[in-house]
Amino acid sequence: MHWPQRSSITTGSGFYHQAFAMTWKERDSFAVKEILAGNVPWFLKKFVAIHVSITDSTTGKIIKAIYYAAPDYLSVGTDTDWARINITPVAAQKIADTFMCFLPTRKIVDDIYRAAKVKLEPVPMFAFRDSTPTMWQHHLIVEGQRKGRKGLIAGIQKDVVISEKISRDPKPDRVAIYGWHKPDGNPIQPLYTGHVYWWVDYSQCIRLIYRKVKVGRKWMDYTDVLDDPVLQKLLCDEEYCDFFRYPY
Repeated sequence: MHWPQRSSITTGSGFYHQAFAMTWKERDSFAVKEILAGNVPWFLKKFVAIHVSITDSTTGKIIKAIYYAAPDYLSVGTDTDWARINITPVAAQKIADTFMCFLPTRKIVDDIYRAAKVKLEPVPMFAFRDSTPTMWQHHLIVEGQRKGRKGLIAGIQKDVVISEKISRDPKPDRVAIYGWHKPDGNPIQPLYTGHVYWWVDYSQCIRLIYRKVKVGRKWMDYTDVLDDPVLQKLLCDEEYCDFFRYPY
């Protein structure tokens, strides 16, 4: 992955200070501009290897693979003042495409939770769920829980995911969300496409996954992995694994 040299000095707290009164469209545009300007904390650039394997039911062969996931959810700001941000899948897809990444599947979210070094108790909030101030408040709560612990983190957000349910939902323009695992490993949010794509609240965030997957000794694009009837199970646990990205 190649991240651009930082050309913005907007901090995480500064981002939210400016975004408090923005509409969701304005907040999306602001977030995309900052991320594409390289305005992310350094630790977010160090993706973590996630090891997975499957057994080919036809041959009995064990197939191993490695993909690389961001250690935390998409964030804006400096190394000393940063914040997680909540954006639509359309904005997230623009960012993912720019940085040679894709959005996770349900299986990937589960894999990351199992591999996480820092697993935190979900903190539901019930008032003004889609307001920018609530998003900022939730970030601060999570940081209070984290207490400076470092490493792959999970259990703090629902993930925006790619899913067959998007293309098969009778309602158009859906977003798929999943996760927010409790300490027992069970997700609060089952795979769900009940929201229109522009609905964003404090509890859903974006995890970037590098689009090149190492299957055995071979590097493959994630779309080719998902296209393969055997290999797709390395990344996807749905009946169909044919929704690769959100349109924009």
